[in-house]
Amino acid sequence: MEYQPLKLEVVSADKMVMQCDVVNVIARTSEGDIGILPGHEPLMAALVPCMVEVIVVDGRTEILAIDGGLLAVAQGHIRVLSHEVKLAEEILLEEARGEAHELRHIRSQGGATDDQIHRLHILNAQIRAGEKYQASR
Repeated sequence: MEYQPLKLEVVSADKMVMQCDVVNVIARTSEGDIGILPGHEPLMAALVPCMVEVIVVDGRTEILAIDGGLLAVAQGHIRVLSHEVKLAEEILLEEARGEAHELRHIRSQGGATDDQIHRLHILNAQIRAGEKYQASR
């Protein structure tokens, strides 16, 4: 059975980040990694801070970093809702690495707050996305 491409919308707290036709979306839910292909069953899942890979119908791969959120799949549409979304090309890798290093040090000393640990997870997702983007160019 042949399926039509999926309609993807990626929305942050303040804007529509991406809207395009895709053939695959890979993200990390609270249950583990998931890949969404055309014809996927309806689904709602909680997302954790992660890198999201988007394979566009023209064959390009778009890479994003999100701070968690929600993934919804229904009737040929995928919606990714996240408070903070960064396109990989917007990520300043050295800044992210530096901040992550500082937060790892704080965590290793036993003084990290929940917000700092969450921020570290976000930075790790941004670093992974930025590195994958750089490696693909």
